Amino acid sequence: MALYDTPVTALDGTPLDLRAFSDMALLVVNVASRCGFTPQYSGLEKLHARYGDRGFSVLGAPCNQFGAQEPGTPAEISEFCSTTYGVTFPLTAKLEVNGDGRHLLFAALTAAADDDGEAGEVRWNFEKFLVAPGGAVVRRFRSAVEPESPALVAAIEAALPA
Repeated sequence: MALYDTPVTALDGTPLDLRAFSDMALLVVNVASRCGFTPQYSGLEKLHARYGDRGFSVLGAPCNQFGAQEPGTPAEISEFCSTTYGVTFPLTAKLEVNGDGRHLLFAALTAAADDDGEAGEVRWNFEKFLVAPGGAVVRRFRSAVEPESPALVAAIEAALPA
């Protein structure tokens, strides 16, 4: 199944058509509201604003699989993201990123290796998967990589549509 054909539900419960991102560079991030990496929402929003008009979007995927750090309801998650970090990028409904219940989106994403050559399981909240226009996963960044790090910014700029 192609990445963009994967059925996804938005945080508000409506269908989210990933084909809307097919001509864009897309940074998919598994997010959580009660994690030590949660302040990365700020940097993700800055990237979304900085590159949005150049064919880029962040897509946040709330996940409660790591330390139960995303326990909220969709309304609570939405309220937290918008009021605390001013998030305007799209968010999916809660997804599982590992295990038997792994969402098909993350089944595709986790096949990509990080810079150390390691693919497979998501290790923690705020792992980042950069998808180029057309749907190829071009880079994977682990949680500790800040959204505005030079390596991530350079990868986004290289993946932007011409």
